[in-house]
Order: sequence, then C-alpha cells, then structure tokens
Amino acid sequence: MARLAQTAGLTDIQREILSTVRDFVDKEILPVATELEHRDEYPQQIVDGLKELGLFGLMIPEEYGGLGESLLTYALCVEEIARGWMSVSGIINTHFIVAYMLKQHGTQEQKDHFLPRMAAGDIRGAFSMSEPALGSDVSAITSKAVRDGDEYVLNGQKMWLTNGGTSSLVAVLVRSDEGHPEGTAPHKSMTTFLIEKEPGFGEVRPGLTIPGKIDKMGYKGVDTTEMIMDGLRLPADRVLGGETGRGFYQMMDGVEVGRVNVAARGCGVAQRAFELGVSYAQQRHTFGKPIAQHQAIQFKLAEMATKVEAAHAMMVNAARKKDSGERNDLEAGMAKYLASEYCKEVVEDAFRIHGGYGFSKEYEIERLYREAPMLLIGEGTAEIQKMIIGRRLLEEYRFQG
Repeated sequence: MARLAQTAGLTDIQREILSTVRDFVDKEILPVATELEHRDEYPQQIVDGLKELGLFGLMIPEEYGGLGESLLTYALCVEEIARGWMSVSGIINTHFIVAYMLKQHGTQEQKDHFLPRMAAGDIRGAFSMSEPALGSDVSAITSKAVRDGDEYVLNGQKMWLTNGGTSSLVAVLVRSDEGHPEGTAPHKSMTTFLIEKEPGFGEVRPGLTIPGKIDKMGYKGVDTTEMIMDGLRLPADRVLGGETGRGFYQMMDGVEVGRVNVAARGCGVAQRAFELGVSYAQQRHTFGKPIAQHQAIQFKLAEMATKVEAAHAMMVNAARKKDSGERNDLEAGMAKYLASEYCKEVVEDAFRIHGGYGFSKEYEIERLYREAPMLLIGEGTAEIQKMIIGRRLLEEYRFQG
C-alpha cells in the first residue's frame, strides 16, 4: 500500500507544494530538530528557509503577494512540518491566524498595510486571547481598551502568546465598553486590536512589555510569552475591521482555522511517531526475531496506523468544509479533538515499542512524548471541543415533539 495519510483529489500545484515541503522537512528540519529542541533554540535558519519557500504567504491572496492557496493546502503543509518538528508549525500557525483574520475582517487600509509584508515574511504575526485567570473562559477577559480622543488606551495582562517575542504584529482581544451599555452580553463588548511592535523582549513599544520566554516541558524553540499592556496607546484605525464589539466573532473565526491547524499538527506528530515505531520494531530483536514479528507489536502498529488514517481524514474534511465557505466549527472541533487524542496515544505506543530506549534523550521519540500533550490543550481543551460538538449536534438533531 501507499504510505499513510494520503489525500485524494489534490491538484498538481498542491502536490508540488507538498513535495517541496516534505523535502525541506527531511533535509532541513529532521536532522537538527532534536538538537535545537534540547537547547530550546529558536530555529532561525529553518524559519529563513520557510520564508524563501514563500510559506508565510501561503494563504494570503495573490493580490497582496501571497500564493492564494486554500486552508487544505496550508493544513497539509502544517502536517508535514509538524512531522519534522511541531514547534516550527507553531511559528507559522499564529502568523496565519492573524493573516486570515485580516483577510476576512480587516479594512482595506489594514489589508494593504499588513498583508504584503506578512506574505513576504517581513511581518510575523501572533494573536492573544488568554489571560492568567481565565483559561478557556473568553467571556471573563478583563483587559480593557478605553477611548481617548482619536486613540484607545489599553491595559491588562495576556498569557500564552506563541511568537510573543519574535512577532512584530499582535492581534489582541480586549474588552471595550464604548457603545455597549452595561448589561450587554460579554461577547458583544469585545474588540480586536492590531498592535505593531518591535521583535524582542522587555519594553517593545511604549506601554507594551513582553517578559522573557516561559520555560515549558515541550514545544520548545518557539517562544511562548506573557504580554503586559500598561497605558498602551493605539490609534483608532488599529481596531480590526474599524468597528468595536466585533472582536469575539473575529477571533472565533480565526480559532476555527487554528483548530484545523492543531489537528494537522496532531496528524504530523502521530505520523512521525508511527514511522519511528515501525522502524524500530524491525531493527530491535528479542527471542531470536525482530519485535515486529511478535503479534503484540503488530497489534500496536495496526492500531497506530488506523488512528493516523482516521485523524488525517477528519482533518482534511474540516479544512475542505472551511474552504467551501460553510460553517465548520463542528468538523474543526471533532478533528482537533480526535487528532490530539490519537496523537497522544500513537506517541505513547511508539514510546512503549522503544522500551527503555524511549526514555533516553538520544532517541527522537522522547521529544515527541513531551510535545504531544500540548495539543491536548492548545486552541481549546478536549472538554471545550466536546462542549462545542455537543451543542452543534443538538442544533442539528433538535427533537421535534
């Protein structure tokens, strides 16, 4: 049979893009990923290579200098990149969410100003919803923007920004009560602001501080940070779309793209774990034969491969649904939930196949074992996905009494 996770119905251009990305992953990412990860080093050379390939403009329309490709193409590229090193896929994910939000919701001036430089990779994006005390409860956001003449003044603390230090543009969701009287539903009094800043740490523009990187169990290399706004002044034309009160809907639209991305990452990491497991099982001998010939190991490999295929199929379905212009929160939630759970299970089975060697940092599976848990919480926990799925199912299967 062909290798796992093949996608039917791709165009010649899509196949060419994916072949180029796979070659890049095999030659430029896999040989150095574990070493860079152990040093928690930002993969600048890899990022420069992605920039040369044009991947930062993959979904940005051609009129702004991008490739104008679909979410499906992007997701399949992310799957390949995550197979090499999940942290690299995180570097481009938040960039694409911000670019997508600008494309879908930005004013013409905002599109003209940001998208060409984002397509070239000269501006890198990050986005921010979470805060230290709210977790998945977006309605509990306390960061606030107050109108002051032709400007807004932003105050508050945000948490878990991927690319917080290396980005030069942050889309941030805050509360803005202007024009929204007391008692307005929380999600109708939120606004997305576009913050331009200098890359780096410390005070990156007056009123905006990016503390140092958060030290993490896995998902290393990419910088994850806090963001502190203390009297940050922004002109009114940096409200995404030019209208306050639309931020929640804009962010949720972006998060649907992000959930397809996380599903793709789960697929990529699971594929790599399967590759490592099936390879090791044919090299390691016990009781006079390769462990791959033991029925117990064959059962594991069969289960792992089936999970890789199932997660990939759901991810592709969610991406194609979004590309069609249809609502895809149900499909994205299902894909993210299944792919992240299956990824964890496939990685653990590959870890078990490696036996004691899986516990050694000399083996790649050790890195994957620390990376997989991030997918269980990124872009909404499994519990949040199940809430979304359950509510949508009740909408579709409403009892007619």
